[in-house]
Amino acid sequence: MSKISKLFKGSSSSSGSSSSSSSKSKHHRSKGGPSPQEAIHRLRETEEMLTKKQEYLEKRIEQEIAIAKKHGTKNKKAALQALKRKKRLEQQLTQIDGTLSTIEFQREALENSHTNTEVLKNMGFAAKAMKQIHQNMDVDKIDDLMQDITEQQDVAREISEAISGPFGEQFDEDELLAELEELEQEDMEESMKSMGGLPSVPSSKLPSSHPSHRAKTKKRAEDDDDMNMLASWAT
Repeated sequence: MSKISKLFKGSSSSSGSSSSSSSKSKHHRSKGGPSPQEAIHRLRETEEMLTKKQEYLEKRIEQEIAIAKKHGTKNKKAALQALKRKKRLEQQLTQIDGTLSTIEFQREALENSHTNTEVLKNMGFAAKAMKQIHQNMDVDKIDDLMQDITEQQDVAREISEAISGPFGEQFDEDELLAELEELEQEDMEESMKSMGGLPSVPSSKLPSSHPSHRAKTKKRAEDDDDMNMLASWAT
C-alpha cells in the first residue's frame, strides 16, 4: 500500500471517528433535553420574532390599501393587484396570530410545570428536614412531658392561692357588728353620765296657763278708761 493510500485511509478513519463522536455527543444532548429555563427563553424569543413580523405585516397591509385607493378606477389592474397582496398578507397575519396563541399557551404551561416542579422539590426538601427534626422525638415522652407540665402548673396555682389567701383565724362579720353596736351604746351611756344625766322632773306645780285674777282686774280698769275717753269725745 502506498503512502498516499495510507494517508487517505488514516484521514478517513479519523474523520469517521470524529463524526461518530460528534453524533454520540448530539445523541447524548438530545437524550438529556433542554432545561425548562432554556425552553422558556426560546419560546419568548419566538414570540418576539412573530410579534415583529406581525407589526411588519400590518404596515404592509396599510400600504397595499393606500395603493389600491391611489389607483382606484384609474388603474384598475394595479388596484386589484394591491388588494390581492393585501389578502395574502392578511392570511399570513391570521396564521401568525394563531401561532402566537399556541406558543403563548405552551410557554405558560411550561412555566406552570416548572413552578410546580420547584414547589414540589422545595416541599420534599422541607419534608426531609422535618423528618430529620422529628427523628429523635418520642411521642410517648412528649405526652409524659406535657402531663408533668400540667401537674406543675396545678401545684403552682395552689401555692399562689395559699399565699394570697387571708392569714389567721376567720371571724363572723355579723357578730363583730353586733359587738361594735354594743360598744357604741356603752360609750353613749358613759357620755350621758359624765354630763350629769337627764334633767330631773320639777316637784313643784307649774303655773297654770290661765291669766291670774290680778291681771284680769288690771285689764278691766284699762278698758274702762278707754270707754270714758270715748264718751268725752262724743259730748
